[in-house]
Amino acid sequence: MTTVRSCIGLALVSVVLVIALPKNASGHCDSLNGPVVTAARLALQRGDVTPVLKWVKETEEREVRNAFRRTMAVRGASAEARELADLYFLETLVRLHRQGEGEPYTGLKPAGAIDPAIESADRALETGSVNDVVTAVAGRLEAGIRERFALAQTRQRHADESVDAGRAYVTAYVEFIHYVERLHLDISGATEGKEQTQPKP
Repeated sequence: MTTVRSCIGLALVSVVLVIALPKNASGHCDSLNGPVVTAARLALQRGDVTPVLKWVKETEEREVRNAFRRTMAVRGASAEARELADLYFLETLVRLHRQGEGEPYTGLKPAGAIDPAIESADRALETGSVNDVVTAVAGRLEAGIRERFALAQTRQRHADESVDAGRAYVTAYVEFIHYVERLHLDISGATEGKEQTQPKP
């Protein structure tokens, strides 16, 4: 039973990161206090590029190494040179990481821009316990389902009163059904491609 609950909990965690956030969300890999930039700062501090290589695909490793070499070569010239060189390396690394994810690079985001759900997931890996994440995510998903259901049910009662009321119901119905559908597909491991091939109500 514990194993089953753990699996369900982990599935819910993955779902909230995919579903509850906007589709164009940058996650936290482009945040100044995200894991990619943190690894980059450590690499610059140690003079060793190794800690950042795991964040890019093998095909991008050469460009990262070249950017790191250029950065290290000039960052000791002055405080201004160091700041500019470090920024060049951070932007290069994050851009290539985002490219590897299939996402556009839209610039480095200020520290603190991390979504609470993602920050909680990162903290779980640090502490070795996912319990807080599961609790928070389960509550968020339950609230999302209940809110959409309540709106659809309310509008359903008035759907036949007029065309406008009927359309308002259909809008709420589609949102409710698609929300549940996305949850089910992600929990069951379905791909986005499969979701996109299914007809819309």
